[in-house]
Amino acid sequence: MPRKKAETAVIDRTGYDEHMRDIVVSEVLTENYMPYAMSVIKSRALPEIDGFKPAHRKLLYTMYQMKLFDKKTKCANIVGQTMQYNPHGDSSIYETLVRLTEDNESLLTPLISSKGNFGKHYSRDMAYAAYRYTEAGFTKIAAELFEGINKNAVDMADNFDATKKEPVLLPTSFPNILAMPTLGIAVGMASNIASFNLKELCEATIEYIKDPKTDILDIMPGPDFSTGGDILFDRDEMDKIYRTGKGSIVVRSKYTVDKKNRRIEIREIPYSTTTEAIIENVISLCKSKRIMDIDDIRDDTDKNGLLITIEYKRSADPDEIMNKLYSLTPLQDTFSCNFTMLINNNPVVLGVYGILDEWIKFRTECIKRELTYDLEIFRKKLHLMEGLQKILLNIDKAIKIIRGTKLDKDVIPNLMKGFDIDKTQAEYITEIRLRNINEEWILDRTKEIEKIKEDIKKNETIISSDKALKKQIIKKLKEIANKEDYIKPRKTTINTEVKVEKVTVIEEVKNYDVKIIISEHGYVKKVPTSTYKEDTEYKLKDDDRILKIIDAQNIGEVLTFTDKGVVYKTKISDIEVCKAGEFGTFIRSAAEIPDDEKTVFITATGDFSGNMIVVFENGKVAKFPLNVYETKQNRKKLINAFYTNVKPVAFYHVLEDVNIKMKSDGGKLLIFNSEMINLKNSKTTQGTQVMKLPKETKILKSRIIEELDKKSSKIVVKSIPASGFSRKK
Repeated sequence: MPRKKAETAVIDRTGYDEHMRDIVVSEVLTENYMPYAMSVIKSRALPEIDGFKPAHRKLLYTMYQMKLFDKKTKCANIVGQTMQYNPHGDSSIYETLVRLTEDNESLLTPLISSKGNFGKHYSRDMAYAAYRYTEAGFTKIAAELFEGINKNAVDMADNFDATKKEPVLLPTSFPNILAMPTLGIAVGMASNIASFNLKELCEATIEYIKDPKTDILDIMPGPDFSTGGDILFDRDEMDKIYRTGKGSIVVRSKYTVDKKNRRIEIREIPYSTTTEAIIENVISLCKSKRIMDIDDIRDDTDKNGLLITIEYKRSADPDEIMNKLYSLTPLQDTFSCNFTMLINNNPVVLGVYGILDEWIKFRTECIKRELTYDLEIFRKKLHLMEGLQKILLNIDKAIKIIRGTKLDKDVIPNLMKGFDIDKTQAEYITEIRLRNINEEWILDRTKEIEKIKEDIKKNETIISSDKALKKQIIKKLKEIANKEDYIKPRKTTINTEVKVEKVTVIEEVKNYDVKIIISEHGYVKKVPTSTYKEDTEYKLKDDDRILKIIDAQNIGEVLTFTDKGVVYKTKISDIEVCKAGEFGTFIRSAAEIPDDEKTVFITATGDFSGNMIVVFENGKVAKFPLNVYETKQNRKKLINAFYTNVKPVAFYHVLEDVNIKMKSDGGKLLIFNSEMINLKNSKTTQGTQVMKLPKETKILKSRIIEELDKKSSKIVVKSIPASGFSRKK
């Protein structure tokens, strides 16, 4: 049968005018949104191999042109000058400047020396002063960002209005991309690059250049953050970050304890959090009673640096408090590495090894261009000196030519003819002062020619040798690594002893008496004893009914037994308080019980007191303490919870011995007291024979007898096992 042709939708064009046209949405997105996305990725959000985003680079180049290496100027002046390269507004430029300063403490290796209030990276609410009040200039290491920039080391491009030139990249003489922490959010991608200690970084780069197989983790064991802290070192994870650029680093705060004043003093925190976030989290925990050993917490940060003070109760253990806070607050936080950057205008994710490879290529090219620039200068100078040398060999002839020339304009052509030199050489010679034509000056110029030839040969040799170029990189890195003005001790320590998975916390739960109401269909209602009323009618589903009401505590647990011999444990504190008009918590869902297991019994306990009694269909009864289900590891599932080779008929959780009635399918009845059953310590005990049963006879049902009346007293047995009593017709 032939397939029907798809019907073309008819578009109602009522109200259209001649200027309107139909367009495809996907085409509009491609034409308009994609250029915007690529602009954000390439021109705003992601750093390049020099470690800078365009906003950073434009600001620093402006300061370079202002020659702020040994002086400071008002930040308002810097911001105004930078707008010649960055027209995005003064506030964004100033924010960029603030982050690069020493006083803000964002960078491990600050590039801008500052004077005034620049806020703090670790404080969300500590605002920086307006740029009319603050001053800034370069730190000493900033000079290393521009080495060779005036020797064509990098390409220059037009600024936004083509009135000035600015560098496409800065020729950084060390891997600044790994020395400067960078966070960038682009369209569809993001970047989060950690900072590394400058000395370790330079030494690791040197060794990597010498031997690409070097394990730089042995030299540079991990990032180093300006806020300090303690890295919980995982070598496998760190190696993954170094090779792929993705992974997580767990950083925890450092603290000291003032036992005399019962204070915990925190002076170093993870780079990814703030003092306000930490304090707010701790206050929230205290209000919810999850932590009850803290009296006060405050921010005592001052001119001496960051300080969070926690005052604890007399009976509390400060180390235990911090262990809990590490798990529940940003005092222990994760730095998620995502080393995304631009290489040749394309976004890529690189590990530390990959970044060093790209930086070495970049730096090699910078040095080659710088040496090529010098080489051209040397060659031009040699050309002039060779012309001068010809003159100096017969200076009298030169004087005679000059004196014999009638017109000034003919001096240069006559010298060119007389000594076989070109115009450039002749012009240089005519500019020499007469007093310089002495023996000493002539000898110095002759020596200079030899020196220039040596320099040319040296530069040509280095340019043509990749090995020699890398030696130049190593030489500079060694200089940086040994300069006291540049190098600072590692702030973030590497902790190889504490593992993240070993940090365990038992959360404090508010305890109070509760009533646990259990329905036949397995719904559990938690009602605080203080609000419980016996005459309250609780909402139930059709054909459901309340089986029992148990007194328990909020720190207790609900135990759900299944026909597979498994007990599932649910914390009562995890069960929501139930109102009269609610069904409550479906315990199978809360305990995550599989569909192929059938619920056979539910109970609740606050302290695991009392005993479990299990009646089996073979006439045996098992009795064992409920505390066999108590575990220190907070396990939620316990297998082999009772004997399963014989089908259980009934389960009872009793706090004291009770009378239990049993009935067999052969019509026999008896009542026995559970005191007659020996208490076993094993939950899988087969039990004690209570009723003797003929072959192919089994117990049908069982129940607890609250009070013995005259009739039921007649079937009470004095000893076990017993045959039971026949039921009268």
